[in-house]
Amino acid sequence: MAHAILLTGPERRRRWSLEDRAQILAEAFAPGAVVSEVARRFEVSTGLIYTWRRQALVQQAEPGFVPAKLADPASSDAVELAMAVDFPNGVKVRIGSAAPCDLAAAIMRAIK
Repeated sequence: MAHAILLTGPERRRRWSLEDRAQILAEAFAPGAVVSEVARRFEVSTGLIYTWRRQALVQQAEPGFVPAKLADPASSDAVELAMAVDFPNGVKVRIGSAAPCDLAAAIMRAIK
Protein backbone atom coordinates (compact mmCIF):
# COMPACT_ATOMS: atom_id res chain seq x y z
CA MET A 1 0.00 0.00 0.00
CA ALA A 2 1.38 3.44 -0.95
CA HIS A 3 1.87 6.12 1.65
CA ALA A 4 1.00 9.75 1.15
CA ILE A 5 2.19 12.53 3.41
CA LEU A 6 0.00 15.58 3.72
CA LEU A 7 1.76 18.65 5.03
CA THR A 8 -0.46 21.18 6.71
CA GLY A 9 0.41 24.48 8.26
CA PRO A 10 2.09 27.60 6.98
CA GLU A 11 3.39 27.81 3.45
CA ARG A 12 7.01 26.66 3.17
CA ARG A 13 7.90 29.30 0.62
CA ARG A 14 9.19 32.30 2.51
CA ARG A 15 9.33 35.90 1.48
CA TRP A 16 12.53 37.71 2.43
CA SER A 17 12.52 41.45 2.95
CA LEU A 18 15.23 43.56 1.34
CA GLU A 19 16.75 44.18 4.78
CA ASP A 20 16.91 40.44 5.50
CA ARG A 21 18.50 39.78 2.12
CA ALA A 22 21.08 42.50 2.71
CA GLN A 23 21.94 41.04 6.12
CA ILE A 24 22.30 37.51 4.74
CA LEU A 25 24.45 38.74 1.84
CA ALA A 26 26.66 40.78 4.17
CA GLU A 27 27.26 37.76 6.39
CA ALA A 28 27.68 35.30 3.51
CA PHE A 29 30.30 37.37 1.70
CA ALA A 30 32.14 38.80 4.68
CA PRO A 31 35.88 38.00 4.74
CA GLY A 32 36.38 34.46 5.99
CA ALA A 33 32.69 33.55 5.81
CA VAL A 34 31.49 30.29 4.27
CA VAL A 35 28.36 30.74 2.17
CA SER A 36 27.02 27.25 2.87
CA GLU A 37 27.28 27.79 6.66
CA VAL A 38 25.41 31.10 6.43
CA ALA A 39 22.80 29.46 4.19
CA ARG A 40 22.25 26.68 6.75
CA ARG A 41 21.95 29.16 9.61
CA PHE A 42 19.25 31.17 7.80
CA GLU A 43 17.69 28.07 6.17
CA VAL A 44 18.23 29.42 2.66
CA SER A 45 19.70 27.58 -0.31
CA THR A 46 23.14 28.65 -1.45
CA GLY A 47 21.76 29.11 -4.96
CA LEU A 48 19.30 31.69 -3.68
CA ILE A 49 22.09 33.59 -1.93
CA TYR A 50 24.09 33.74 -5.17
CA THR A 51 20.96 34.84 -7.07
CA TRP A 52 20.42 37.67 -4.58
CA ARG A 53 24.06 38.70 -4.92
CA ARG A 54 23.82 38.78 -8.72
CA GLN A 55 20.64 40.87 -8.54
CA ALA A 56 22.25 43.27 -6.05
CA LEU A 57 25.33 43.69 -8.26
CA VAL A 58 23.17 44.47 -11.30
CA GLN A 59 21.20 47.07 -9.33
CA GLN A 60 24.40 48.70 -8.07
CA ALA A 61 26.06 48.84 -11.48
CA GLU A 62 26.37 52.41 -12.64
CA PRO A 63 27.26 53.60 -16.09
CA GLY A 64 30.78 54.86 -16.29
CA PHE A 65 33.42 56.09 -18.65
CA VAL A 66 35.65 53.73 -20.57
CA PRO A 67 38.80 54.49 -22.50
CA ALA A 68 38.12 55.34 -26.14
CA LYS A 69 40.49 54.88 -29.04
CA LEU A 70 39.95 56.60 -32.38
CA ALA A 71 40.30 54.47 -35.47
CA ASP A 72 42.65 55.50 -38.21
CA PRO A 73 40.48 57.46 -40.68
CA ALA A 74 42.70 56.34 -43.55
CA SER A 75 41.73 52.68 -43.13
CA SER A 76 38.82 51.36 -45.18
CA ASP A 77 37.05 49.96 -42.07
CA ALA A 78 36.87 53.36 -40.35
CA VAL A 79 34.84 54.90 -43.18
CA GLU A 80 32.02 52.35 -42.82
CA LEU A 81 32.28 51.93 -39.07
CA ALA A 82 30.44 54.40 -36.82
CA MET A 83 31.11 52.73 -33.48
CA ALA A 84 33.27 49.91 -32.17
CA VAL A 85 33.13 48.81 -28.53
CA ASP A 86 35.33 46.15 -26.96
CA PHE A 87 33.95 45.08 -23.58
CA PRO A 88 36.26 43.71 -20.87
CA ASN A 89 34.51 40.32 -21.02
CA GLY A 90 35.68 39.88 -24.62
CA VAL A 91 32.47 40.88 -26.42
CA LYS A 92 33.14 43.10 -29.43
CA VAL A 93 30.41 45.24 -30.97
CA ARG A 94 30.81 46.92 -34.35
CA ILE A 95 28.00 49.19 -35.56
CA GLY A 96 28.06 50.56 -39.07
CA SER A 97 27.39 54.16 -39.99
CA ALA A 98 24.22 53.17 -41.88
CA ALA A 99 22.64 51.58 -38.76
CA PRO A 100 19.65 53.46 -37.33
CA CYS A 101 20.27 55.14 -33.96
CA ASP A 102 17.45 53.14 -32.33
CA LEU A 103 19.10 49.88 -33.39
CA ALA A 104 22.50 50.96 -32.06
CA ALA A 105 20.95 52.00 -28.73
CA ALA A 106 19.04 48.71 -28.45
CA ILE A 107 22.21 46.71 -29.10
CA MET A 108 24.15 48.57 -26.41
CA ARG A 109 21.31 48.16 -23.87
CA ALA A 110 21.07 44.43 -24.59
CA ILE A 111 24.80 43.86 -24.11
CA LYS A 112 25.35 45.90 -20.97
